This record gives sequence, C-alpha cells and structure tokens, in this order.
Amino acid sequence: MEVTATAPGKIILFGEHAVVHGQPAIAVPLPAVRATAVVHPGRPGGRMMIIAANLARTIVVNAAPRRSDHALAVASRLLVEHFGVPLPNFYVLVHSTIPVASGLGSGAAATTALLRALSKALDITIDVETLNALVYEIEKLYHGTPSGIDNTVVVYEQPVYFVRGQPIETFAIGAPLHLVVADTGVASPTHVTVGDVRALFEREPQRIGAIFDRIGSISRQAREKIVQGDVAALGRLMQQNHALLRDLAVSSALLDKLVAAAESAGAYGAKLSGGGRGGNLIALTPPEATARVSEAIQAAGARRTILATLS
Repeated sequence: MEVTATAPGKIILFGEHAVVHGQPAIAVPLPAVRATAVVHPGRPGGRMMIIAANLARTIVVNAAPRRSDHALAVASRLLVEHFGVPLPNFYVLVHSTIPVASGLGSGAAATTALLRALSKALDITIDVETLNALVYEIEKLYHGTPSGIDNTVVVYEQPVYFVRGQPIETFAIGAPLHLVVADTGVASPTHVTVGDVRALFEREPQRIGAIFDRIGSISRQAREKIVQGDVAALGRLMQQNHALLRDLAVSSALLDKLVAAAESAGAYGAKLSGGGRGGNLIALTPPEATARVSEAIQAAGARRTILATLS
C-alpha cells in the first residue's frame, strides 16, 4: 500500500542572512508550491531506494553511512536510527514543484515530506519537535551553518518569528498580504552566500555587524506592522531591508532590476528573499495591482512568478 506526505515551500519576508548571526527573521509557508513523497513497498530482498524525480537520480539508502550518501539517504537513516527500527525495504518517489536553489526551502520541504511519508509507512508517530530536529540535521548538509528557519517554517507550516536558539513564536496576520514571488531563474545555493557573508563579517565585523543590527530592527518593526495590518508601512520596510542586503553584496543586477520593476508597477515594496544573487524576489502589492506587478516582473526578466495571499 502506498503512503503519501507533502510539505510546503517557504518564503522569508524579512531578516535573511542577519538571522544566521542572532537577529530575528520572519518567514511564512508557501503552500502554492510543495514537495511530495510517495512510499511504495519494495521488492523482496531489495534495498531501500529513493527516486528523486526533479534531480533525475535514484538514491540507494545503505544501512551503513557512506561518504557519497545523498542528503535524503542520510535523512532516511537518521529516522530509523532515532526510532530504533530496521531500514525498510521501500522505494520512495520524491518530487517537488519548488524551484531548487531559489530560497524557497526546497531542501527542507523534500526532507520533511520524505520523513513524514516514511514515518507513516513505518507506523511511527513522530511529533513536530522531533521532525524539526531531524530536518535541521539535514539542513546542515545543504547549507553548512543554517539558521534553522527553513525547517521550522516548513515543518510547522505556520508564520514564524524566529530567533536562533530561542523558542518559536507564531503570530497573527492583521490584514491579507498579497505577494508576488518571482523566480529569477538563476540558481544560487544558499550555503555559498551564507559563507560569503560570514567571511565578510569576519573581515569587517563593525560595519557588517551594524548592518545585521539594522536588519534585525526592521524585522521587529515588520512583525508589528503585520499584526497591525499596515501593509504600506510593511512595503517601506521591505525596501529598506533590500537596500541593506545589497550592502551585504547578496543582491545582483537582475534582482535590483526586478525590485525596480515591481515598485514601478505599484508594489508597496519588494526585496530579494533567501540567499540572494539569484533565487527569488518577493513583492508586496495592493490586491488590484498583483497581476500588473507579476507581468512587470516577468517582463523585466523573471522566469516565472507565484501569486500568494497570506491571511
């Protein structure tokens, strides 16, 4: 009998990069794009296999670790080791509508969907705290020194105000947020930009630390504006956040062009979201301007857009 589980993508509204260095960030699930894992019984005497459709590869899951193991194989082994059960004879199809290396949480979503499906197929009850901890371990393989925000938002599937090392906080949205999420079509692995920002901070701790502090202040203000439903003020904070990310050298000519196109078409504000230098952009718009902003962003060079309303 097959078992299916899914997990959403995610978007960071405020605070990327600074969150790695102790500042708050705000992120929300993006259910318009999802990862799905489907578990099927394997052949008698066979080994567990994962067919990663988007990567066009088959991953063999071995009982003993190997240096060449894919992150999804490591995740499968972590689950069975944690619960003290044998590695199952399953084959699992994992596929996703989340663009890879775009800051939308593709890795965390694939891992979450896989572990949810495996736990169901093994008749294991896994609480969200344990699932979050396991997914975070895999995020380390993808991103080196992850903030923890991707796995937290994806696993809990709730808007999150996140400070590394502190309890998770969810909060209310005071008025609908109409968003256009744009995929630049430029792959940019998060671990590379996170590492570059860390190196920049080590070279210029005073200047870069001050930027982190300003981004943290913006995140705190943004939470208040989201709760109050003050979307115009929220848009202005997005503009400020993007300018600071540009100072961290994680924007790009294309991202800046898309921001300008979104704001010219009527967005309250726009900014890169995620690692930067590619990946995706997010624009906050009045409801009547959403389609116009989407068209303007695509005309300026985005590969595609995703329309989302958060409420």
